[in-house]
Amino acid sequence: MMTNLFSSFDPSTNSYMSMNWLSMIIFLLIIPSTFWMNNSRSNIINNKTNTKLFQEINILNPNKGSEIIFIAVFTIIMIYNFMGLFPYIFTSTSHMVSTLSLALPMWLGINMFGWLKKTNHMFEHLVPMGTPTLLMPFMVCIETISSLIRPMTLAIRLAANMIAGHLLLTLMGNTSNKINEILLLSMIFLQMILLMLESAVAIIQGYVFSVLMTLYSSEVN
Repeated sequence: MMTNLFSSFDPSTNSYMSMNWLSMIIFLLIIPSTFWMNNSRSNIINNKTNTKLFQEINILNPNKGSEIIFIAVFTIIMIYNFMGLFPYIFTSTSHMVSTLSLALPMWLGINMFGWLKKTNHMFEHLVPMGTPTLLMPFMVCIETISSLIRPMTLAIRLAANMIAGHLLLTLMGNTSNKINEILLLSMIFLQMILLMLESAVAIIQGYVFSVLMTLYSSEVN
């Protein structure tokens, strides 16, 4: 276990077995049974959210059949982010192991499909329209590097945003035993506000991740 501020993001528990990664499936235990009923309130909210996201993805990527993949990615990331807001539950999306495992396979699948099925289009995409002839070799290098770093930027963006809010909450919590009662009440109030902001970030980061993957897929199609 790390002995610094980042110890709360250390996934190891002991030298024999790491139980913290169970947070990625523990949400199945807390889903109420009424969720699976057609007329339950939670199911209605979930269906409305998926319908709205389905419409957004159709606008960005008119290719039919891929919407369910991006909706599933949004749901998975949102659940992982929300699980990290509960006490004593490890935030799996704060580690590159988890975020890169989501970003890299999807990026590889999109690019493999593009280069195998639409090779000419992928070559054309390396040189934007209107590029001067002298700048074409440089644009090819820039576009290639930009494409190669996409999974890394997706993974770092998600992990960094989850770490930032949790670190701030950890810092404020560690100082609560060294201040007086008035400042303690103010600290609790600020932590409640930050918790609400982190709840919004949990949804926004899942939305941003799925939308960016949709845009990358639309470039191929």
